[in-house]
Amino acid sequence: MTQLPLRAQLASALGRSAATLSRLTGRGDGSVIGGRVGLMLEPDLLRQLARDKKLALVSATNGKTTTTRLIVSALLEMGEVATNAFGANMPAGHVSALSQGKEAPYGVLEVDEKYLPEVLDTTGAGVLCLMNLSRDQMDRAAEIWLLAQKWRRALSGKPTHVVANCDDPLVTWGASTAASVTWVAGGQRWKEDSWCCPECGGPLDRKDTDWACRECTFHRPEPHWVLDDTFAVDRHGRRWQLDIQLPGLANRSNAVMALAVAEAFGLPVERALPRLREVKSVAGRYTTVSRDGRDARLLLAKNPAGWLEAFDVALGASDGPDPAAAGLPPVRVSPVILSVNAQGPDGRDTSWLWDVDYRILRGRNVFVTGERRLDLALRLDVADVPFVLCDSFSAALAMQPPGHVDVIANYTAFQQIRQEFGRAV
Repeated sequence: MTQLPLRAQLASALGRSAATLSRLTGRGDGSVIGGRVGLMLEPDLLRQLARDKKLALVSATNGKTTTTRLIVSALLEMGEVATNAFGANMPAGHVSALSQGKEAPYGVLEVDEKYLPEVLDTTGAGVLCLMNLSRDQMDRAAEIWLLAQKWRRALSGKPTHVVANCDDPLVTWGASTAASVTWVAGGQRWKEDSWCCPECGGPLDRKDTDWACRECTFHRPEPHWVLDDTFAVDRHGRRWQLDIQLPGLANRSNAVMALAVAEAFGLPVERALPRLREVKSVAGRYTTVSRDGRDARLLLAKNPAGWLEAFDVALGASDGPDPAAAGLPPVRVSPVILSVNAQGPDGRDTSWLWDVDYRILRGRNVFVTGERRLDLALRLDVADVPFVLCDSFSAALAMQPPGHVDVIANYTAFQQIRQEFGRAV
């Protein structure tokens, strides 16, 4: 690898020292402060650290961290991989990740949707993975049509190869200016943000997974990869069983995207897929933690689309046969704890709660906590979902009988719960 200039070496070393100090003093994992220190000393540090790496960027509203982890797991088959494993997805986090893995020939970086054009331009990444776009943190980020437009402009004229979910019209539009694209039919359960054509504004006609604009030529591209229930179908028509350990339909979609990215790096499916099967949890997501005989599975949901996928996992809607249809005895319905905050990383506006259909929780024992528990309580009351209001997560967990309980929390609430269990990963 090319030797970094002396100034960049010093900035990188001091950044790593700051990150280590942050971890040792218990102030954080160091994934942001290290990058900030490095960029203060050398503003062009990200470009220099990325220069000799074969780099992939991963961006979406939901699933970035998990898909990044899956891609990293696959590429480890080829060699060391630098990555921002804990989700620090802005330039400071990228600098910290690449500094920590400065000798790694490969890099996979999760990137905030808003920062994607800047990071792509700075790093010159050869592969870009785009999965979904839905409204999220509207008090911080732009309208998603504007984000998709920025993606289009950023990709125009660049040699970057894009792996994109063609079931999402906004992602398709954002990726359509790329020099080369691998289209993946990864599914799109949440459609409320993409009923209109981003090209002309006309209505989109939808039939099963297909979609097309009624007023212009914009339509769903023919996919190279397809998610077919529990199988990934590659560009050669071969079917691969996705017997991964991460639960839910969304994670099978993430896995297909990861396999397509691995293919772009020259890694065949038969070598990549076994690596994906090794991933059990991602930065606390899907981890089961225990306390006093209660086994709590931790699920992250940051926006309406994310809550829809969390409900899929919590209710087991896409994993395994329906007990009644299979002639099996009914499965005991486990309780669910919901926790919502509205701090800076969450977005301070909780009006998005009204876009979530909580009626699916009827029949469950629901417990509500978090800093904005009253906002959530009102939403559940309107949805006619009975619930118990709790002052804290610990109080909510203590009210559960021994056995399984699902915990669904937005970002800072999720991190607070992880902290209670020693940041389980």
